[in-house]
Amino acid sequence: MHGGTWFRRARLCALIAGAALLLAGCAGLDISTPAPDAQASASSFEDTLTPTQRKEHERLVASYGGAYDDPKLQTLIQETVTRLVAASERPDLKYRVTILNSPAINAFALPNGSLYVTRGLLALANDTSELASVLSHEMAHVIANHAAIREDQMKQAVLVSRVISDVVNDSDLGALALAKSRMSLASFSRAQELEADAIGVGISARAGFDPYGASRFLTAMGKQAALRSSSIGQSTTTGDATDFLATHPATPERISIAIANAREYASPDKPGERDRKLYLAALDGMIYGDDPKEGFVRGRRFFHPKLGFTFTAPETFTLENTSQAVLGATSTGREALRLDAVRVGGDQSLSQYLSSGWIEGVEIASVESLVLNGFPAATAVARGDQWSFRMFAIRFGSDVYRLIFAARDLTPDLDKQFRAAAETFRRVSIEEADKVKPLRIRIVDVGLTDNIDKLAGKMEVPDRDMERFLILNGIERTAKLSYGEELKIVAD
Repeated sequence: MHGGTWFRRARLCALIAGAALLLAGCAGLDISTPAPDAQASASSFEDTLTPTQRKEHERLVASYGGAYDDPKLQTLIQETVTRLVAASERPDLKYRVTILNSPAINAFALPNGSLYVTRGLLALANDTSELASVLSHEMAHVIANHAAIREDQMKQAVLVSRVISDVVNDSDLGALALAKSRMSLASFSRAQELEADAIGVGISARAGFDPYGASRFLTAMGKQAALRSSSIGQSTTTGDATDFLATHPATPERISIAIANAREYASPDKPGERDRKLYLAALDGMIYGDDPKEGFVRGRRFFHPKLGFTFTAPETFTLENTSQAVLGATSTGREALRLDAVRVGGDQSLSQYLSSGWIEGVEIASVESLVLNGFPAATAVARGDQWSFRMFAIRFGSDVYRLIFAARDLTPDLDKQFRAAAETFRRVSIEEADKVKPLRIRIVDVGLTDNIDKLAGKMEVPDRDMERFLILNGIERTAKLSYGEELKIVAD
C-alpha cells in the first residue's frame, strides 16, 4: 500500500494502473545511467538492496515506461537531493532517484530510499524550489517510516475483519468492519501526506530553498488535474470533501497548510532560493507527453511506430496512452473506449474468442467475422445493466488487439461511428514511422513583440493550448511578460 503520491491520477487511468505498490510516499533519479559524479553514490545505494528490492525496482520502472536518461536533469536532481539530505532529520539515510519515462504527473518513494519522479511532474515544475519541495516531501515519507506504519495498520484491519468473520461467523459484519477500517486507513493516509508536507517544507527551507515552492507546485497540480478531468468527462476531485476514501487531502487544503508551514521558515518577501534559470536550462529538450517508443497520442489518433499500427478514435474522444492500454472518453463521460492486446491461440477463431465469455452479456447473434484493412477481425455487441459495448478483435502479427467501445446508450448512429473508427486501424509503413518525432519542452526567451497569446499559439498540443501554456509556466492569463523572460513551450 501506498503511502502516497503527489498527484492522484484520474480514476479512468487509476482503474487500469491498479494499486498494489508498497510505497512510502511520493518522489525519485535513476541512477541506472547516472551522471558521472553520481555514479559512486548510486553504486553504494545499489549494494544495500536485496534481490527482491532490485526486482521490485525493475518491475516498477518497467510499469512506467522505463527510466528516462537525461544527464542534465539527473545532475540537477542529485545535487538537490544532496543538499536536502544534509538538511534533513536523517542525514545518514541514502536515496536513489529514478526519472520515470512517463507523461503522468507522479512521484513516490519506497521505504528503502528509492525515490521516483516522472517526466510529467518535472515538466510542470518551474524552479529549483518546486523541485526541492517534491523531493523533500518524498524523503519525509521515508524518514517518518510511513510505509511500514501503514502496512501494520492494514494488516491489523484485515485481521480484525477475519476475526469477526470467523468468531462471530458473520461475513457481512466482517466486510463491514473491513470497510470501516479502510475509511480509517484513508484518513490515516491523508494525515501522513500532511505530515510529509510539513516535514518536507522544513527540509527544503533549511537547505536554503524557497519553502513556498510547495504551495506553488500544488497549485499547478490542482490546475492540471482540473484540466485533465474536464478533458475526459470527469468531475474534478479538487475540494471534494465527500471523497472519504481518498488517500490524499484535498488540494486547496494542502495549499493552505503548505503556505502556513512555509511562513514558519521564511517571509514571502525573503523566501530563499528559487533558481528558475538553472531549472529551465536542465529541462530544455526533455520529451513531453508520450514517448514515441511507447506509442503516442496526437489529437484523436494513436500511433505506435514500434508495433507498427495506428488508429483514430471517433470525434469528441480524448485519448490517453497508459502502460497497459489506450483509454479514451468523451467529455460527457457517456462514451469510452479501450484498446489493448492479448494472446489468442491460433486454433481459436476471433469469433470464438469474442463469444468465449471474457466479457459478460455478449449477444451471440451479433458476432460477425470481417476483415479490417487486410487483417482478420471479428466484432460483437455486449450489453450490461448500464453500459453497452461494441467490441472488435483484430489479429495483427502475433497479437490480437481488442478495441472496445462502451456507451450508456448505444444508438445506431453511435454504433456506426464506432465501426468507422475500427476501420481506421491499419499498418504503419517504415517511412511513416521514421518521420515520427517526440514533442519536447523548449525554453524560449520572450521577444519584444511577444505576448501570452502569441507564445501559447506556438504550443504544438492537440487542444487547449492557452490553458496548457499557462499551467506549464505557472502564470495567469493576465500576467505581463518581460522582455528576455524565459518560458516553456511544447514543440518538436
